[in-house]
Amino acid sequence: MPKSVAPRRLCLSLLAAAAAWCALPARAQTASVGQAAPVFELVDAQGKAVKLSDFRGKHVVLEWTNPGCPFVLKHYGSNNMQGLQKESVAKEVVWLSISSTAPGHYDYLPPTALATKYQGWGAGATALLMDDSGKVGRSYGARTTPHMYVIDPKGVLVYAGGIDDKRSANPEDVKTAKNFVRTALGESLAGKPVSTPTAAAYGCSIKYAAG
Repeated sequence: MPKSVAPRRLCLSLLAAAAAWCALPARAQTASVGQAAPVFELVDAQGKAVKLSDFRGKHVVLEWTNPGCPFVLKHYGSNNMQGLQKESVAKEVVWLSISSTAPGHYDYLPPTALATKYQGWGAGATALLMDDSGKVGRSYGARTTPHMYVIDPKGVLVYAGGIDDKRSANPEDVKTAKNFVRTALGESLAGKPVSTPTAAAYGCSIKYAAG
């Protein structure tokens, strides 16, 4: 074989590999503060379709949740989450609680059972949404329960992260915690920039479906 053939074949192989790599679909971008919040449509626990676009012109809070998580129990057991939900909804804020737990996982509850659990806790969310595929959770980069997001009336994400600065499962810590979601909402409702737009999320890992 002539010496020039091997390098030529190598070049062609590299070009083919590069072309194949470039042809791969781009990885989905996750939500970023200061950018438009990813739009979505999910079904609530009663089977009704709910679109994020339905609430354009209002503040929206997204709360990723799992009632089997000790960190979620911290905030519901202390009435912290319900109190913030009701306080926010009273100001015409839309609060969407989202379950991205995969069906088949031991923490998964079907819609009726999940709704009954939160009703028993006195939850005050606008809607409880089922994200069984995990598509919406992944589009937001949600990693933990709880993981919180605040969207302004223009559809821009203005806060993403933990509910507060006490990264524990101890309900007593709620009393001295700085609640980032309450602060972000208050500032945004007043037309001010959010002073802490991101914070470390903490809690249990979201039990996403494989894929």
